[in-house]
Parts: sequence; structure tokens; C-alpha cells
Amino acid sequence: MQTSQIITASAVTAVALTLAYALYFDHRRRHDADFRKSLARERRKHARAQKAEVEAEVENQKSQLRAAVMAANEEGYPEGVEEREAYFMNEVAMGESLLSLGETKAVDAALCFYKALKVYPDPPNLIGIYEKTVPKHVLDILGQAIALGDSSILSSEPIE
Repeated sequence: MQTSQIITASAVTAVALTLAYALYFDHRRRHDADFRKSLARERRKHARAQKAEVEAEVENQKSQLRAAVMAANEEGYPEGVEEREAYFMNEVAMGESLLSLGETKAVDAALCFYKALKVYPDPPNLIGIYEKTVPKHVLDILGQAIALGDSSILSSEPIE
């Protein structure tokens, strides 16, 4: 036998075995109630595992955000008007540059916007600007940071 005949025979055998297994699996899926139940159990188990993984990821993100907000608040913010203005401009620029890097930096960008919000004289006005310019997923993270950090940001009294 030639090498090409062996390769052809092997390929035909592999295709035939794959087709036979697919037909067997389909027949079993259609006619065996226990097999259908086991497939359904596996689907539910897989869905629960994925849901748990997503919930763990969300909880991990919340804990990271909580730690970052606490660290930012402990670090403190500038007191003088000019220092606050420079700090604000720096944090907004850093947040925008992090947004351009993609969704992997969304938490870092939201944290920068949070820090800028902390030193801005009229936070509710700045939140309105953020709603128009910042992507929704980053805005959601920013809302969580505000809730975790300091809800007094949302008061209508300007900071002096």
C-alpha cells in the first residue's frame, strides 16, 4: 500500500467513526430519558458554576474597589485652591487616558474620576458632566465608589 492510500483510509475511518458517534449520541439523546435528564443536570450544573464565577468576580471587583477607595481617602486630598485644581485636572486626564486603554482599566479610570470628584467644588454638576462623557460601565463603577466612599459628595452644597 502506498502512503497516500493509508492516509486516505485513516481519514475516511476517522470521519466514519465521528459520524457514527454523532448518530449514536443523537439517538441516545432522543430516545433515552435518563440520558436527557443527565444532560439537563450537566447544563444546570454548568450554568450554576458560571453564575458563581461571575458573582465571585463581581465580589472581587467590589472588594478591590473598596480597598482602593479607602486607600484614596486615607491618602488625603489637597487643601489649597490651586493644588485642588491641579489635582483635579491630573486625575481627570489620567482617567481619560485609562479609558482609552480599554475595559480592563475601567476600575482604575473610575477611581481617578472619583478622586477628581472629591476635590471638585460642585460635585453634582460634575456628575452630570460625567453622565454625558463617561461610558456607562465606568459610571456604574464610579457610583459604587461613591456609595463605598463618601455619599456626602452627592449633597448640593459646594465644597469651599
